[in-house]
Amino acid sequence: MLTLKLINEETQRVVEGLKKKHFNDAETAIANVQAIDRQRREAQQQLDANLAESKKMAAQIGALMKEQKKDEANAVKEKVAKLKETNKQLEEQMNNAQQQLTTLLCQIPNIPYDEVPEGAAAEDNHVVKSNLKECVEGDTVGNWTANPEVVSARLPHWELAKKYNLIDFDLGVKITGAGFPVYIGKGARLQRALINFFLDEARQSGYTEIMPPTVVNAASGYGTGQLPDKEGQMYHCEVDDFYLIPTAEVPVTNIYRDVILDEKDLPIKNCAYTECFRREAGSYGKDVRGLNRLHEFSKIEIVRIDKPEHSKESHREMLEHVEGLLKKLELPYRILLLCGGDQSFTSAICYDFEVYSEAQKRWLEVSSVSNFDTYQANRLKCRYRRADNKKTELCHTLNGSALALPRIVAAILENNQTEEGIRIPKALVPYCGFDIID
Repeated sequence: MLTLKLINEETQRVVEGLKKKHFNDAETAIANVQAIDRQRREAQQQLDANLAESKKMAAQIGALMKEQKKDEANAVKEKVAKLKETNKQLEEQMNNAQQQLTTLLCQIPNIPYDEVPEGAAAEDNHVVKSNLKECVEGDTVGNWTANPEVVSARLPHWELAKKYNLIDFDLGVKITGAGFPVYIGKGARLQRALINFFLDEARQSGYTEIMPPTVVNAASGYGTGQLPDKEGQMYHCEVDDFYLIPTAEVPVTNIYRDVILDEKDLPIKNCAYTECFRREAGSYGKDVRGLNRLHEFSKIEIVRIDKPEHSKESHREMLEHVEGLLKKLELPYRILLLCGGDQSFTSAICYDFEVYSEAQKRWLEVSSVSNFDTYQANRLKCRYRRADNKKTELCHTLNGSALALPRIVAAILENNQTEEGIRIPKALVPYCGFDIID
């Protein structure tokens, strides 16, 4: 969440940042935070003054008792007793104000960096890079020549999955429900190959592999900003008050909740493969067909904890890592800088990676790489101790998908169709044990 220091010292920048994120009535929200913060600080100041006065009175009582001035000592004791009652009320006011502050701050999103473009929705995002050739007349995507033998009549991945017996969507409905596919044979092997490939690539880039729980408590969901869950997108185990994770970002980042790190240990680089669970409430239509939008899916996540002055460099390195994966998979991709209105609640800046589906004639998001600045760290109480002055400061947290599997599988199937079958990208062949699906 935003720090009170930032809100009070840079109020106008915070308000303008919230407007860029299209947060409703930013001025009122920030004014309410500042008003409650003033109440809390005033109560704290009065309490501190009262405690100092009580200390003086205690000394007076001792001195009066030594001088045998019992009546005067008792009078001072009565004043002390009244102060204690007042202090209880002040403490209650402070606690109530702190609870109100926390509730309000949890409802206010992070503010975007200056380079984040204005915009309200996905259509306002900026394409910053693509590996596609110049577009030809009448073609909004252009020619992609990495796989010149790909046949022109492409089938969508759900038809390919049925043709080659790779994924059974109906069986998933029988076992669980829609959005829980069953991978079979070479489809399962392709899935496992991608997981191992992504983990190996992350390890070679200096990430330490973590195998975290896929169920977390409410404190963990709160720490990374998934809770309070306004959209109801998390699966909730009500009996134990646990949540199924929507991304490995939640358990991995929470490793550093309530931790003070040493500056020399930063940046910390972790990666994790997990199953992810999302209710995707409200999703319907052609965009959710096949692997396009699932309730359970596999994903490899990369997470960094860094100091503020180096976090932008970390973000750049993470973007290069994800782009390198797409290059090795020989997929047509583009990179978008998200506008303020399309950013997540917690991010300060976010880039999306999309791969092109030739069969569906649309782009599929496969990764989001975000820098959260101090927003998550403030909720997590994740700090580091500076080497020069030993002071503690909030860390920066970053994370990105590297990568989410369902749409990568869809893109591999759709973009590698040949007359003989579906060609496997060369980088994956050693992991799959086969070079074609036929």
